Amino acid sequence: MTMFESLLLGVVEGLTEFLPISSTGHLILVSQIFGIEQSESHKSFEIAIQLGSILAVVAIYFRRFLGDFNLLGKLAVAFAPTGAVGFLLYKHIKTLFESGVAAYSLIIGGLVLIAIELFKKSEANTIAVENITYKKAFAIGCAQCFSMIPGTSRSAATIIGGLLCGLDRKTAAEFSFLLAVPTMLIATSYDLLKNYDKFSANETANLLVGFITAFVVALVVIKTFLRFISKINFIPFGIYRIAIGLLFIFIILR
Repeated sequence: MTMFESLLLGVVEGLTEFLPISSTGHLILVSQIFGIEQSESHKSFEIAIQLGSILAVVAIYFRRFLGDFNLLGKLAVAFAPTGAVGFLLYKHIKTLFESGVAAYSLIIGGLVLIAIELFKKSEANTIAVENITYKKAFAIGCAQCFSMIPGTSRSAATIIGGLLCGLDRKTAAEFSFLLAVPTMLIATSYDLLKNYDKFSANETANLLVGFITAFVVALVVIKTFLRFISKINFIPFGIYRIAIGLLFIFIILR
């Protein structure tokens, strides 16, 4: 993998990590377009640069992480289901990182997003992260477990879980951002610990480029997304997911 490809993948990661369109799916798609082999080290690269995006959340919400112990408790409860499932099924999850799984997950997730926006009838009863109960936090954490399937999107899974629990769009998106920190920090650290010996000096330099790029791009995306999410619904993201999924299938079958 070249330095340019690392930079490009960093941009893709930063753009897609916090939108409900699957960063992993897009990384796999771009890698396939550029002919980058989905080796074990590359799969770890795709996971590791997500940490750059996650640190963007820490930079934006730094004070809340330090001072709001009630929030930290809810994030711990929400992370618990994903942590347990991920630890138990780690080896099986890594085998799912391939184009076909990502393509169909993108399409299915897009259809779910559209269906929720069209048929969800109840009004949101939770309009601030502070008002999320521990019960709702746990339910959102259970929904996040689906994001271990490439192409599903961690952001989409948690946002959908939040909407079904009565959160409004902005609150669901913001809690999704916050929950990304313990989830991806632990998942990335665990993967790097298991696979650090697979990175050569050149691959380490590529990892650093992708990491920094993802951090900078994610900073912009988070602030922009929160500014507009109250004014739009998730149907455009659902349509986009379906289109990208179909493109994926076309490339695979070509």
